[in-house]
Amino acid sequence: MSYFDRYVILLDGGFVLTKIREALRRPASAPDVVNLCEQVTKCGDLSSLKLLRIYYYDAEPATDKLRNPIDGSLLDLSATSIYRRHRQILDKLELQDDFALRVGETTTNGWKLGESALRNLSGNPRAIEARDFVPNVTQKGVDLRMGLDIARISLTRTAATIVAVTGDSDMIPAFKFARREGARVCLLPLGHGVKRELKAHCDRLLKIEPTDLDPKASAMKSSASRQRPRP
Repeated sequence: MSYFDRYVILLDGGFVLTKIREALRRPASAPDVVNLCEQVTKCGDLSSLKLLRIYYYDAEPATDKLRNPIDGSLLDLSATSIYRRHRQILDKLELQDDFALRVGETTTNGWKLGESALRNLSGNPRAIEARDFVPNVTQKGVDLRMGLDIARISLTRTAATIVAVTGDSDMIPAFKFARREGARVCLLPLGHGVKRELKAHCDRLLKIEPTDLDPKASAMKSSASRQRPRP
């Protein structure tokens, strides 16, 4: 496998899970992420290249304990369904063939009003309730790790093509650097509205239909394609 035949896939984990959830209207799972990568391999001329590795960037799920400022109730983040689902995704992807995890950190900064509460309060002013608050959790180091890997892959000529699944315009400097080093950069925004500058500094904009994010629908589509009679 020569340098020019190799490509890598870089997944912005938080972005990917959000777009899968929006498409499928349910929480994303590790098999959903794997299915997405299988669909990526069929995009454009990637099917004629060799996949070297898939890099998945995310942060560890938060484990803090928070006391609600309204009713004083205690929330243990490590005991929530969100924590268990997030932990399960990381654990399964870590053991998946050709996957490499790049894990950042999470910082919990108390509470904030949830988006649904903000919408509700703006249209119907009322007293704030305990349920209106959600933990204020932010990620640290995820974007940095992704940008550094883009630079490293292009500098060391690990792969000639880099496929970035993200909608983050913070990747623009990394895209520009990779292209200056001779790598080809493909962007897959999964239907997300991204800034023009992000599109301008990639070589190709890839597209996957929302229905292709459903493993069952993808399997049925592949089966139908195989069974279609030749003319």
